[in-house]
Amino acid sequence: MTESTKTLTFAAIVCVTCSLLLSGTAAGLKSLQEANKAFDVKRNIVKAFGYGFDINGEGKKVKWKRPQFEETYTKHVSEEKAGELPIYTWTDDGSDKPSKYAFPISGKGLWSTLYGYLSLNADLETIAGISFYDHKETPGLGAEIEKDWFLSQFAGKRLYADGASTEFVVAKPGYAQGDSAVDGISGATLTGKGVEALIRKDAAAYANYFKSIKGN
Repeated sequence: MTESTKTLTFAAIVCVTCSLLLSGTAAGLKSLQEANKAFDVKRNIVKAFGYGFDINGEGKKVKWKRPQFEETYTKHVSEEKAGELPIYTWTDDGSDKPSKYAFPISGKGLWSTLYGYLSLNADLETIAGISFYDHKETPGLGAEIEKDWFLSQFAGKRLYADGASTEFVVAKPGYAQGDSAVDGISGATLTGKGVEALIRKDAAAYANYFKSIKGN
């Protein structure tokens, strides 16, 4: 075997080896990315149901870590269907009937599509919680939709009345009035209006389903 042939053979072996290593790494990363994406969905569904932190001895919030979210989701959450629409149910310890229902929400913000989940209390009219987890809104402005101060306003607000969805409002900061309105984010009016629109849209899509459950 000539020196040139040896060189070419060596180069070919190196190329094949590197290609295999890169393929294996890419496959491993893809699996990890898919697992992280699946976990992010579970985490935000649990958060929408109103869970995700404990109160320590000093009265401060301590955020849950991944194992707590995974365990809670497995123990309490089930996925069902409302026709073609996905529904997630929460079942309390010692019960065999759901006490809360959640559904995905999505719609246009200022710069991106907003994705999240919204849950209802047992009355099937008032909001138990809400979460947003995927968007590209402006940090410090529209991105505040992920923050506790904004999300905590939704708990207890009325989403349905007499079997129909309400005209839910995300108002100017400080101007929310009534039991179907929350304060928006200063400097992020269009993001707030996007949240308002997507809540109305998706609440209307699930109205008949919740009406049928409540009628049973």
